[in-house]
Amino acid sequence: MSEIIGGVSHIDCDELQHILQSSNNKTLVIDVREPEEYIAGHIPGIPLIPMNDIPYYIGDFDMEREYVFVCRSGGRSYQVARYFKHNGFDKVHNYSGGMLEWCYDIAEGPENIIQEFDPARLERK
Repeated sequence: MSEIIGGVSHIDCDELQHILQSSNNKTLVIDVREPEEYIAGHIPGIPLIPMNDIPYYIGDFDMEREYVFVCRSGGRSYQVARYFKHNGFDKVHNYSGGMLEWCYDIAEGPENIIQEFDPARLERK
């Protein structure tokens, strides 16, 4: 069950898997690690926008959407979630376990690395 830390909802592995498996759930899940970390192993189907690139795109994100951020252990994704909250986004969550606690399928390679913002590439297929 999610808990609130520092004003940000934190979800666990099973909650994130439920979001990903629910076809009617339109929550956007974004990996915020570095490209080499993402290439080595990531949650299948989710895009990468490195944490340091987020400020360049913050004005392009839809404030009405819901977001979950993922990183290695939950620290960077928490900072990104806090940054979104600071910029007026209400529906943001941190995946608290990070990839270290991810216990479901993992993909390798540069599947969906965002180098130029395109909202369509954030959607799960």
